[in-house]
Amino acid sequence: MEKRKKFMLQEEDIPTQWYNITAEMKNKPQPMLNPQTKEPMKAEDLFPLFAEELSRQEVNQTDAWIDIPEEVREKYKIYRPTPLVRATELEKALDTPAHIYFKNESVSPVGSHKLNSALPQAYYNKMDGTTNITTETGAGQWGTALAFAAKAFGLELAVYMVKISYEQKPYRRSLMQTWGAQVIASPSMSTKAGRKIITEHPNYQGSLGTAISEAIELAMQTPNCKYTLGSVLNHVALHQTIIGLEAEKQMEMAEEYPDVVIGCFGGGSNFSGITFPFLRHTMQGERNTRFVAAEPASCPKLTRGRFQYDFGDETGYTPLIPMYTLGHKFAPANIHAGGLRYHGAGSIVSQLLKDGLVEATAIRQLETFEAGVLFAQTEGIVPAPESTHAIAAAIREAKQAKEEGKKKVILFNLSGHGLIDMSAYDQYLAGDLTNHEVTDEDISRFLGEN
Repeated sequence: MEKRKKFMLQEEDIPTQWYNITAEMKNKPQPMLNPQTKEPMKAEDLFPLFAEELSRQEVNQTDAWIDIPEEVREKYKIYRPTPLVRATELEKALDTPAHIYFKNESVSPVGSHKLNSALPQAYYNKMDGTTNITTETGAGQWGTALAFAAKAFGLELAVYMVKISYEQKPYRRSLMQTWGAQVIASPSMSTKAGRKIITEHPNYQGSLGTAISEAIELAMQTPNCKYTLGSVLNHVALHQTIIGLEAEKQMEMAEEYPDVVIGCFGGGSNFSGITFPFLRHTMQGERNTRFVAAEPASCPKLTRGRFQYDFGDETGYTPLIPMYTLGHKFAPANIHAGGLRYHGAGSIVSQLLKDGLVEATAIRQLETFEAGVLFAQTEGIVPAPESTHAIAAAIREAKQAKEEGKKKVILFNLSGHGLIDMSAYDQYLAGDLTNHEVTDEDISRFLGEN
């Protein structure tokens, strides 16, 4: 067995451009639609909600490479480039001929990949003269990242945090508050959308769709305020490609190339980030890599959802997005992978899945925690509950390689650490966690309500 190998880049190797995959897709993602007129949204239509440059990036389907502002790249240097690690101890435990690599995004100051988009989003809002921003957060990784970024660029931030995560993950809330953000449990009584949901469902524990509705409403009603989003949208996927662009260079250093690239999947940010740079070579016919999105079985939009236009939030404030969805009123189970409890998928990944360029698998909660514990025991890193889905998918691939007696190169994105998620591990180790199943009847009902 080979000894552990870590592949490190230097500061000068941090990419100077993000990769915009839509420019090279044969079938472009369908446009977002104005929910009132059903007309395609142009960049200027998004200016009231998002920073102007972010709005332009959102609809850009012509430029394959978009420059990273030097001010953002300087902030990236706080933690980038991130390591690529060969998981030799995990390989040994699985007794597999597969070579398993992971891109370690948990080394960022906020403990996850989310800072890759939080920094440019805060920067572009600052350049517009915006003083206040709002957002939502599921498990807290995005809210934490944006709190750090907002402080770095001198912005005030209000975060609507899904209520079940607000209660399950108090230390993420503490981190956001430490960096100066205001954190509100969602649904709340501070918005019309929140009050309506609480009135209709007094014990509702929240969802990302609900928190998005509240954050958008506050942004639209507050002077000099814009909304930011941590996943789903095209410009977020764009910023996250810095992960895969670095990983490409590091796989060259390892003198290997992945047969399969894996990311956990909620709205698509880290999956897009690790896969899109590699996917361009497959689209160009140079490689034959598989790309696997690992989603929770309790929120299976890619594996059991329907491709259609849907709202990105529960109330219907967002533009209509072409996506695989379970219906914008779908209420996910209260699993600990709070960042994956989202009803829909980003339009780019949805189109790629529709075209067969990526694939998806659904994994039950207990299998993900089993994988997370094995990874912690072999590689020494306690992964976030979201990231355990990617680990579980990687383990499945490694076991298949053993059964087939074939070498396989597996790359997955360790999107974040779980050091603030130990209550979830406590429950797992105590035998108190369960699997959550979604019935076909539930899915049909929520899609029928759209």
